[in-house]
Amino acid sequence: MNSVPTADRAPKPHSSLSNSIVIPLAFAASYIAARWGIKVLPQGSREALVAALLPVPVFAWLIYSIVRGTRALDELERRIQLEALALAFPAALVILFTAGLLDLAGFHGEGNWDLPRLLPLVLLPYWFGLALARRRYS
Repeated sequence: MNSVPTADRAPKPHSSLSNSIVIPLAFAASYIAARWGIKVLPQGSREALVAALLPVPVFAWLIYSIVRGTRALDELERRIQLEALALAFPAALVILFTAGLLDLAGFHGEGNWDLPRLLPLVLLPYWFGLALARRRYS
């Protein structure tokens, strides 16, 4: 049994450059490559499947790095992040199910609001919630 309390242990250092720049850029590059591959490869082909799944492991790596970085935050910053996510998650669900219902009703969103282009609309509630929470605790 370890006699050192968990709270006294320092979190493992991690590269903030990797977390803040390299991993998101890798995800963006893989997403752009996937979109290009889906566009130019024959639909339903094995290559199109590989292209479509290309950003998934990179996105999982991004999520892992975010969770790891969150564990290194102090209690106040964790609370701020939690409040931002508590607003963003339900708002993202509203955006997605609204888009889905509009699609089922025949409004397919050609060019302007098709599902892959909804990502910024899903991120906006998080940024809005983050601004509100930071304002509340400052």
